[in-house]
Amino acid sequence: MNDIRDKADIERLVRLFYERATKDAVIGHYFTTVVSINWEEHIPTIVSFWGNILFQTGEYKGGMLFKHMNLHFLDSFKPVHFERWLRIWEDTVDELFVGEKADEAKFRANSIAVIMQNKLRVYPVAKK
Repeated sequence: MNDIRDKADIERLVRLFYERATKDAVIGHYFTTVVSINWEEHIPTIVSFWGNILFQTGEYKGGMLFKHMNLHFLDSFKPVHFERWLRIWEDTVDELFVGEKADEAKFRANSIAVIMQNKLRVYPVAKK
């Protein structure tokens, strides 16, 4: 197996991730019911986002947090949603790639999940 090397690898990863995420019982409804997604626009946007993260391409032009704030307003995210998103992402990365960029993709996804939960104020319910 190779590491993530270029935009084509990122697109392969993103497409397989969404193929799985849209069918997932925990988070799939965000992609299929809560909002209508134009996949021909969304996939290139997400590829640009990850290209910017992994290769500093400068192609992605922001707005990720705002879009997720709107989604959160429509159907509130819970910690379990972030956990599931990360599990699908990490499993998909591990299935396709191995190496420094693959590890970075998983590390950065975890960082994004933490930041988004803090910004959206999605905290686990305190256990008594």
